[in-house]
Amino acid sequence: MRRMKLLLAGASALFLAGIASDGVRAQEVKRFGDPAGHFPISTAVEVPAGASVVYLSGMGAPPLDPTSKEHTLAAYGDMATQTTNALKKIQYELEKLGLSMGSVVQMHVYMVADATTHKLDFAGMMKGYTKFFGTKEQPNLPVRSAFAVAQLANPGWLIEIEVTAVRPAGK
Repeated sequence: MRRMKLLLAGASALFLAGIASDGVRAQEVKRFGDPAGHFPISTAVEVPAGASVVYLSGMGAPPLDPTSKEHTLAAYGDMATQTTNALKKIQYELEKLGLSMGSVVQMHVYMVADATTHKLDFAGMMKGYTKFFGTKEQPNLPVRSAFAVAQLANPGWLIEIEVTAVRPAGK
C-alpha cells in the first residue's frame, strides 16, 4: 500500500510538472505572418491568458528644430524622420514600463499627406518602421493598420502612432 501511494505521488508530481511546463510554453505570445516574409507585419498575434495588456497613447515626433516655427513641418522633419522619432519616443515609454519594442503586438499608424506635396509618404513611414521591427536584433512583428487621416492634433505632425504591448504573466 505504501509503495502504491509513493507511485501515485510520483505520477502526480510528474503530471503537475507537465502542466507547469505547458503553462510556461503557453505564456508565449504567438505571432503569425506571411511565410514568405513579403511584408514586415504579423497577420495575427495570439496573446496568452494571464498576460498584461499595455495600451500606449498615440505619439508623434518631438520637435527637431526648436528655432523653427511651432507646429510646422520644418520643426518635425519628413515622414521617415517623424516615424523614427515617434517610435523612439514609444520605445522610451515602453522601457520605463520594463517592456521593449518586441513587446508590441498591435500598432495603429495615423498619417496625413505632406502639405507641400499633397501625398501620403507610406514609403517614408516604412523606412522608419523597419528600423524597429523585423530586424535581426528585434524580429517580433506586430499586427498593424495604417490610416490616412485628414489631420492630426499637431499641424506639424505627419504621423501619430499608438501601440498595444503585452507583458507575459509573471513578469
